[in-house]
Amino acid sequence: MRYILTVWCLLSKAALNMVLLISFVNYSNVSSAQSSNPVLQYTVSMPDPSSQYFHVELNSSGWPAGTISLKMPKWMPGYYQLMNYDKAVENFSAKDKSGKAIAVKKANDNTWQIIATKNSSIILSYDVKATRAFVANSFLDSTHAYIVPASIFLYADGYLNNPVTVKINRPPQWRDIASGLVKVTGKTDEFSATDFNILYDCPLLIGNLEELPSFMVNGVPHRFIGYKMSSFNREIFMKNLQKVVEAAVAVIGDIPFNEYTFIGIGPGRGGIEHLNNTTVSFDGKGLDTDAGMNRIMNFLAHEYFHHYNVKRIRPFELGPFDYDNENRSNLLWVSEGLSVYYEYLIVKRAGLIDEQTLFSNLEKNINAVENNPGRLHQSLIQASYQTWGDGPFGTQGKDPKKSISYYDKGPLVGMILDFSIRHATQNKKSLDDVMRFLYNHYYKKLQRGFTDAEFQQACETVAGISLSAEFEYVYTTKELDYDLYFAYAGLKTESITEPEKGIKKFAVHQLANLDLLQTEILKSWLNK
Repeated sequence: MRYILTVWCLLSKAALNMVLLISFVNYSNVSSAQSSNPVLQYTVSMPDPSSQYFHVELNSSGWPAGTISLKMPKWMPGYYQLMNYDKAVENFSAKDKSGKAIAVKKANDNTWQIIATKNSSIILSYDVKATRAFVANSFLDSTHAYIVPASIFLYADGYLNNPVTVKINRPPQWRDIASGLVKVTGKTDEFSATDFNILYDCPLLIGNLEELPSFMVNGVPHRFIGYKMSSFNREIFMKNLQKVVEAAVAVIGDIPFNEYTFIGIGPGRGGIEHLNNTTVSFDGKGLDTDAGMNRIMNFLAHEYFHHYNVKRIRPFELGPFDYDNENRSNLLWVSEGLSVYYEYLIVKRAGLIDEQTLFSNLEKNINAVENNPGRLHQSLIQASYQTWGDGPFGTQGKDPKKSISYYDKGPLVGMILDFSIRHATQNKKSLDDVMRFLYNHYYKKLQRGFTDAEFQQACETVAGISLSAEFEYVYTTKELDYDLYFAYAGLKTESITEPEKGIKKFAVHQLANLDLLQTEILKSWLNK
């Protein structure tokens, strides 16, 4: 897990500031005059947090005459599973500004319909049960709240691009709110979004939170805010995190936001990336060991690099989103698998691990792939497309032994592409150049995602040769030839069979004698 063609994500920081200013001015004008765009103002309350119910009200005005279809998303970008958030909605009702009840029709599982008169004002009210503590679900208890906007806020069909404000009525004993949303000037606990895609991209964590000392990278502040964090060395943690961010930024060479926030939601598993923030399961435990620190830095490197790779460098299908249906793509192996590969490179480039740890990271993926019979049945593009049924790790389908995880095979194919490009260009180019091209050409210039063919073309353009043989590892179940590509960097694999376990165990080693090009590629790849 770890995921809009909107005005925000398509512009530079300077342009973004102008868009937000214009959007706010336009929103103010809509508030004071009739417009074709309705005014939408949400209020979320938690009158009894121990009940685990959020109470939600939508005050809206300026509707045109006709049927208004209000929808709850069925999934959230970044977690490619149907979540059916509508099932948690209870006590739905509507009234006009005088308090008179308005009839509501349930059109289908996630759609409520209301008949509006011209320029009508409507107040919706409903409750949302929030009992599952998970990064892709809203959660509420007596100590804190975590809001996944796609599971709380209805959108009006046809009005996804409409501005929206959100006010949080938090319990008085809770002092903090962390979110990537923009605060409304002069308002307490009130936020605005230029459209619903931005709203759904910005979770909120509410409670008595702790903020760690922030740091700057290229003049941009990066913050870490968490709930119920245990005892650990905060100074070392943040110094390491700063190194991770610096190494990630160096890959692309640009920071496309004004501030970034890591939001630690407490114990659990998983993280989901957003345009200017990430929510991660984090409580600080285990950071007193090198292994524990390495794990969390890999995790945070992955989530941070996602703001480039998938939020901006994205498959064509992943934006604008259809919140009613599965948004299937063949390219999640790029979005997720290459982000795994880059998390390994980033922590190494940050100086946080040695080369043996880098080798060990790759060994885990090799062992997972080679001991999974699914590698003979499912290709990377099939694993990407079928993730909605097979699950993010390929283990939830009808026959898990015939599916794979793009989290395991994806980084290995990323390594193959990287070494192939380095070898073909005499180490003058690498996969980094592909990622920079995708960012600058598709995100910044064309302002869209890329197709399967365009991704391969980008790799081949950088390499200066055909990579059709390498892309067979993407489109088919052809077995990976590790030693062919590892040798480009002066490396090899060795394997032993463990009959009692019925598995093979692979290890990565350096070759004894390296030629000049192998030496250059290995040193460059290891960031020596």
